[in-house]
Amino acid sequence: MIKLENPNGYIEITNNYFANLVGRAAQSCFGVTGMVSSPYQNLKSAIKDKISRDNENYDQGVSVKSINGNLTIDLHISVSYGVNISAIVESIVNKVRYTVEEATDLKVSKVNVYIDALN
Repeated sequence: MIKLENPNGYIEITNNYFANLVGRAAQSCFGVTGMVSSPYQNLKSAIKDKISRDNENYDQGVSVKSINGNLTIDLHISVSYGVNISAIVESIVNKVRYTVEEATDLKVSKVNVYIDALN
């Protein structure tokens, strides 16, 4: 949970909201075929991802950490075979950073993209 202070009080944003926001932004980029469970994901989340029947697990493979008001985002994705991976990664980093900063007014300090599968 990320807690923000403004002149009117405090705002708390859940990690689930951030994960869905980031996952939707990443999956909208050309060449991304889906999100992949990170190898460090806890057992409960891994079982939920396997049982889930819908293909829209936007929060799968997304990790968001807040350090002194700056966000570090880790993404585990799969991409289409034959696409330019560096172009895809650059597109994802820009799209995710813009989307999060526009939606929350928080500074994204780093976006790490891990390509875990080719489809």
